[in-house]
Amino acid sequence: MRIDSTKSTNAVNGRSNAGRTGNGAAFQPIGGETPARVAGTAPMTAPAELSSLLALQGVEDPLQGRKKRAVARGTDLLDSLDDVKADLLVGRVSEDRLSQLMSLLSEAREQSMPGLDALLDDIELRVRVELAKFGRYPA
Repeated sequence: MRIDSTKSTNAVNGRSNAGRTGNGAAFQPIGGETPARVAGTAPMTAPAELSSLLALQGVEDPLQGRKKRAVARGTDLLDSLDDVKADLLVGRVSEDRLSQLMSLLSEAREQSMPGLDALLDDIELRVRVELAKFGRYPA
């Protein structure tokens, strides 16, 4: 089974005090004096490094590209495994599907997590066994 999103589906609703009016007395500063008004404000200026910050945001992270490729490859592998599972439920595994899965597994993969690599090695071994039943021995 493939999980496409990790975002929560239930939003947390908090209590809102908007629109409530109180019966208590209004705020009165101590001494009863009203504060003096400010004559004016200084104009706001943008930080000098703003353009460099924007340029930095535009640079793509090399790890993001690797992650996108890994996610796309994993999605392809899971789709192919789902097809093989459907064939197994029917009672006959398609040789073409196994060949397709074998070609996906034989692509160069990035060594990232030992547990994941071991799982992919087990899947590849199982596909090789199934192909050997058809008399095909991939290199």
